[in-house]
Amino acid sequence: MVSFLVKLLSEPAIVLGLVACVGLIAMKNKPSNVVTGTVKTILGFMVLSAGSTIICGALVPFSTMFTQAFGLAGIVPEDNSLVAAVQTVLGFETPLIMLFSFVINLILARITPFKYIFLTGHMMFSFAGTMAIVLDQLGIRGWTAVAIGSVVEGVSMVLFPAIAQPFVRKILKTDDVAFGFWGSSLVCLSGWVGGLTAKKDRDPEKDTWESVNVPEKLSFLKDMSVLMAIVMAVVYVVTAIAAGPTVVNELSGGSNYIIYALLQGLTFVAGVIVLLQGVRMFLGEIIPAFKGISEKLVPGARPALDIPIFYASGPVATTVGFIAAMVGGFIATTITSQMSVVVLPGVIGLYFMGAAAGVFGDKLGGKRGAVVSGLFLGFVFTMLVAVAYPLIDVARYGVKGLWFASSDAIIVSAVMKLLGMLFGIAH
Repeated sequence: MVSFLVKLLSEPAIVLGLVACVGLIAMKNKPSNVVTGTVKTILGFMVLSAGSTIICGALVPFSTMFTQAFGLAGIVPEDNSLVAAVQTVLGFETPLIMLFSFVINLILARITPFKYIFLTGHMMFSFAGTMAIVLDQLGIRGWTAVAIGSVVEGVSMVLFPAIAQPFVRKILKTDDVAFGFWGSSLVCLSGWVGGLTAKKDRDPEKDTWESVNVPEKLSFLKDMSVLMAIVMAVVYVVTAIAAGPTVVNELSGGSNYIIYALLQGLTFVAGVIVLLQGVRMFLGEIIPAFKGISEKLVPGARPALDIPIFYASGPVATTVGFIAAMVGGFIATTITSQMSVVVLPGVIGLYFMGAAAGVFGDKLGGKRGAVVSGLFLGFVFTMLVAVAYPLIDVARYGVKGLWFASSDAIIVSAVMKLLGMLFGIAH
């Protein structure tokens, strides 16, 4: 039974579908509406996930080309791969921490003012694995680790969305959803920093990347998908040229390296378009359905959802934020080359968080704010990994070249490890 529940909670589409189903039933909807809302919620999230998979698939070769182009070697922030790699050692603690942390989340949402229910399944898994690793390095294993890790994650699942909610209200113009992503604090901080750079006489309706005036001859650039396609095609092709045909041909299987890079850049954009469609589809169903839960089961509760919920609020700003985050990350990488570890640009993290930072900065500080937010996030994210890296040794599990990528989880883990060192229990 425990194994079944763990596997169930590991499938975010099913979890969201069940949430929608329970909410619609609680609102006494007709059976046909319950079925329709449940299925469309699941399909919407699956479309979103398909978009994310396409994006990640296009980012992997880009990361390789980028690394080879600039002759860098070091660690890549990518915690889902890291956590998956240590399950042969910590396969008992990780799923149980994930399961019980969700139970604690529900209890806290019910009895405290923090009315947030964390529904981003892969984030729940990565945080649980992070807790298992940190506690193992503190010499804490088994059920004791499960108990401590569940409490820490359960509290984090309501605390971090609560911290982010004032920003969510400003960006999405609603209080019905929350931010369920373990990089929310850094994204919000980056947006705040971007907001500080806003022009004094800024018109919030005009000073945004979405409202840029484009000459008639270039009117095709008003289309977000076309603009993003042009930008990403240039970024990919330039990176491929810098990496050289030999490197790219190994990735492409012998195809022309320029054409391969061009198609990968366009594939990235196709993934973004699919992702945005999925966001619109599942949000259109989950928000009304969740009202049934908030009214009947956990009064006032809000679903804390994954980071793509922000992209539709500023499609052009997402591109600006990602590119700026890449620049900030690369600057930080050059600095880390003089430190104990070289942190390579974590392209996947820089996209998902940088894109959101671009939207936050655009809404709070205009076009300048979007650029500054992205730069700030890319730089701080990469430096945070470099500074915290010596605290948690993942090499003991046979993992090389990977480290944690979720800034919220890194902060929590670093605090736990430092406390362990202070009290002499760190191993």
